Amino acid sequence: MKPLSLLAAIAFHTLAAVSSATTVDASKFANLQAALDAVPEAGGLVTLPPGLYEITEPLRVKTGDTRIVGSGAATHIQNKNEQGAPAFILRPANLDEDKKARLWRVQMADLRISGSEKSGDGIFAECIQEIYLEGVSIDHHGGHGIHLKSCFEDPRIADCILTYNKKCGIEIFDCHDIVVNANHFEENQDALHCADSFNLCMNGNNIDDHLGNGIIIENTYGSVVSGNMIEECNGTALILDRDCYGITLSANVIAHHLEGGIDLRDACGCTLSANTFTIAHRFSVRVAAASERNTISGNTFCNTYIGAGQDKRPAEAKTPMGTDEGTGIQIENEVNGLSINGNTFSGLSTEAVWAEGEVKNLLVTSNLCMDCGRKIAKGKPWLRLPDGASVLIKDNLLPSP
Repeated sequence: MKPLSLLAAIAFHTLAAVSSATTVDASKFANLQAALDAVPEAGGLVTLPPGLYEITEPLRVKTGDTRIVGSGAATHIQNKNEQGAPAFILRPANLDEDKKARLWRVQMADLRISGSEKSGDGIFAECIQEIYLEGVSIDHHGGHGIHLKSCFEDPRIADCILTYNKKCGIEIFDCHDIVVNANHFEENQDALHCADSFNLCMNGNNIDDHLGNGIIIENTYGSVVSGNMIEECNGTALILDRDCYGITLSANVIAHHLEGGIDLRDACGCTLSANTFTIAHRFSVRVAAASERNTISGNTFCNTYIGAGQDKRPAEAKTPMGTDEGTGIQIENEVNGLSINGNTFSGLSTEAVWAEGEVKNLLVTSNLCMDCGRKIAKGKPWLRLPDGASVLIKDNLLPSP
């Protein structure tokens, strides 16, 4: 039996031989790029001390198993580039020559990255597997805040704040098993755009004051968007388009949007449940002809009513953002397959549910409708829907005519 001291020595030398990863203190290098270049192929930890670091060219990360950590907002990378270049580029060095090249497990945390209208993305990452971004503040870029391209395996973005970027807070293309949790988005063009991807899990985010739309999902399936607060978009809070299917949108607060709440432009087999829609100006949910076989259940559609016959906001104000409003579900011509059940509609300017043409396989049951149709002609139905053998309207509670 070998003595413990000998076993410890063997273990130490074995560890040293296997791993050559290291810790790099950026303060000991002439510039940040030199510090990043000092990380060996095996990876390492790069620490960025407090300070303002002005850059005119992108900082390039070319090694996997690398974690870059700042000192919170006191570590401030300011992108002074005026030719549309990103602040950080995370990308295999040989990707142009080898399209299959990938880096694994690049992580960034605890720093601020700012730009200008003439700079590009805050972080551009391409072909990074298991990328992890946490606690990063990204603001005032001319491009996207975070841009993930073909980061296919398990990208994670958590507890970041993305503000005042001219494009999206987060742009995702060709990614898989995506987690976007507990982030803040404010006054970007759009908050998040996810396209040609799979399995987005977007939960617990705070999305406010966007110049365009909130969340846009295209050609993506098997995803869940839940527990988010989405407020005050000039456009629409949440859009599903271009062959989306098998997506659940649940338990979101969708408040105060000049266009609408959820727009199912091209989405099939999706569920909208337990969402609260308030102050959506044109529609709370719109279902387009390309969207089939969907369920809208257990949601609340309302205005700013606070009880005792009072609305919190006035019917008229200096700007549309200041007015009381509430809308229901708009169904466009030729929708085929839609179940609307167990919802509450109240304080609406519009009908609770209305169709703009013929529909098939429509089920509208067990909904509660109160104080709807405030801005439509008196006596008009709150469920304005066509008759037909494949349309069932039953057991809804409405006021007597």
